[in-house]
Amino acid sequence: MSVRTHRAASPWLFLLPGLAVVAAFILYPFLSTVQHAFTDARTLTPGVWVGLRNFQEMLHDPQFWTALRNSLLYVVVVVPCTVLLPLLLALLVEKPLKGVVFFRAAFYTPVVASVVVVALIWVWMLDDRGLLNSMLEMLGAGPVSFLGDAWLVLLCAMALTVWKGLGYYMIIYLAALAQVPKELHEAAAVDGAGPIRRFVTVTVPAVRSTMVLVGALSSVAAFKVFSEVYLLAGPTGGPAGEDSTLVMLVQRSGTGLSGRVGYASALSLVIFCIALVLMLLVLRADRKEKSA
Repeated sequence: MSVRTHRAASPWLFLLPGLAVVAAFILYPFLSTVQHAFTDARTLTPGVWVGLRNFQEMLHDPQFWTALRNSLLYVVVVVPCTVLLPLLLALLVEKPLKGVVFFRAAFYTPVVASVVVVALIWVWMLDDRGLLNSMLEMLGAGPVSFLGDAWLVLLCAMALTVWKGLGYYMIIYLAALAQVPKELHEAAAVDGAGPIRRFVTVTVPAVRSTMVLVGALSSVAAFKVFSEVYLLAGPTGGPAGEDSTLVMLVQRSGTGLSGRVGYASALSLVIFCIALVLMLLVLRADRKEKSA
């Protein structure tokens, strides 16, 4: 009996270190955030239970609606780009051409680079006296305030997010394209299908599940964007805070000696729920398409 008990407990002993890490650094902070979302806790005070007051205040906070608009707009623009562009890039570098390994490494380099370093390089390029404006002045187009206009800053941050993630999602697509039978492309070519038609009728259906995975990952990542906008627009979120995202609003609300931890926790809970809904919508759309 004791031998059977030890055998049954052995797998849990191997899982115990990992479960302890998950409980300490994921489960406990999540439950603590949920608890603080219904209190008026601050940085130095535990706070008292206030029910839904934080969420009611959120609905009347114009900064919240601005941040929500920017976060959703980020998803709408970034996700289609990160689903389609890496696939096209993977199709270009999957062919066994001479020197293609160099291009694969070059496209993947931004992924391993720190987002802070990459963002600072983009700031130097987009500055009023930066590389891009210097080239525009040489062409007689005049300087463009990329970092001074609210919409241009947001678009530049989106471009940075897409550019930095291209290599990561390209590798995922390369693994999926390696599993596509070459006979399918050969049969389509014999039937007279051109490159575009083969891409639509052969490549896309074969990697549809990978496209769903990339869409789910990129939608959650885009909705939780922070570093790119923070470094390009500044801590205040651009002119009059017009470029703030929800995560930036959480950072501004919950930090400092007088930080409103309760309100920031409520914002974090809203971000979690919306991100979960986005992922479920992507998975449900894929399930409907497969069953159709």
